[in-house]
Amino acid sequence: MKLNIAIVGLGFGAEFIPIYQRHPNTNMYAICQRTEEKLNAIGDAFGIEKRYTSFEDLLADPAVDVVHINSPIHNHAEQSLKALNAGKHVACTVPMATSVEECKAIVEATRRTGKKYMMMETVVYSREFLYVKELYEKGELGKVQFLKASHQQDMDGWPGYWPGLPPMHYATHCVGPVAGLLKLQAEYVSCFGSGTIREELHQHYNSPFAIESAHIKFKDSDLSALVYRSLFDVARQYRESFEVYGSKKSFEWSLIEHEEHVVHTAKKPEPEIPEKVTVPDYAHYLPEEIQVFTTGGVYDTDENQHLSFLQGSGHGGSHPHLVHEFVSAIVEDRDPFPNAEQSANWTSVGILSHESALKGGEIIYIPDF
Repeated sequence: MKLNIAIVGLGFGAEFIPIYQRHPNTNMYAICQRTEEKLNAIGDAFGIEKRYTSFEDLLADPAVDVVHINSPIHNHAEQSLKALNAGKHVACTVPMATSVEECKAIVEATRRTGKKYMMMETVVYSREFLYVKELYEKGELGKVQFLKASHQQDMDGWPGYWPGLPPMHYATHCVGPVAGLLKLQAEYVSCFGSGTIREELHQHYNSPFAIESAHIKFKDSDLSALVYRSLFDVARQYRESFEVYGSKKSFEWSLIEHEEHVVHTAKKPEPEIPEKVTVPDYAHYLPEEIQVFTTGGVYDTDENQHLSFLQGSGHGGSHPHLVHEFVSAIVEDRDPFPNAEQSANWTSVGILSHESALKGGEIIYIPDF
């Protein structure tokens, strides 16, 4: 089966073009970008003939099977809903939406249309996550006791809607791994804001907090997780981390980027408990045609790579894994991971955590999608 793919948004979105061009089950059919000059530059560079400056015109094309959305955050829900209702499968960069109501609407649209939806959460396909998942599935962690994750980034100078964004409104990179490892469903959250960003940033979202830290309680589980986020006025190298504490082994993320992570093993003599580990690559999980994309960007030089890719250390080699999971789910007629309900749960954790922080840490329940 060859699926016709249309990519919407060609900043970060262009990273995926050559992956779809090489995947055995896809045809990189069309691209969509409001700016015609950029649309044509990307189209010419990658040899894509079908080009749209109008999202609606793209959806009217009956040849399009799949829409992969990489537009600004506030467009995600609207475009996902329009694409699903037009009979297209939808992959969308994070987060799913900006409100719980929009998350519900997308879940309902997938049920009504029978089309697949996947939020393209990079962290749950990073080599670190795949490594810890392998440890867990082999029983090496023992009983998982606690999970923790962070996403700290300096967003000063980012354009458009980023200035003053509440930290937890972009939380899926730390919620995804703590919920995703054991396929847990977040039941309720309690979140605290800490510190204050400079006043000129407050006006955009009426959000003063420098850091937001949330505790997540999982449904039908004895587990909880701690996640924390910062975007402005916090001195910290970029860090997108998650940690898992088990009865036999625990995994801790390195404090400095590109240093080795640490695995702790119980019941060893004290100096031997921690061990630095080199996390392997998992390209062997993928079709041979796209394995090359786990270890580099799609462009030839650093100057051409998207800022999120450079700051995020290549998103842990996740891009081809995301594409392969989504395409395989359509071909095999199964739910992708994360599916619409899981994507809604992870996204709502962030939205409702910020609401909790504004209410001094009040417990807020996540709707059952």
